[in-house]
Amino acid sequence: MVLLDNYYSPEELEREIASFVAYYNNERYHESLNNVTLADVYYGRAQRVLERRESIRRRTMRERRRVYEQTVAAGA
Repeated sequence: MVLLDNYYSPEELEREIASFVAYYNNERYHESLNNVTLADVYYGRAQRVLERRESIRRRTMRERRRVYEQTVAAGA
């Protein structure tokens, strides 16, 4: 990402590197870490994030099932 642009001062390059490091540590999901960020792991939030995702997944599946059953009942 950094190599794709031209930087005309060391400060500009340093800002871009700092921006990339912040993105990499705080926003980018890492597949090897169960798709949580490095910051989530470092600060001990990874398990809560995974539990929250699982809760959302279950709620979504229940809602999809409910909608499907209503659709099937309406068509029968």
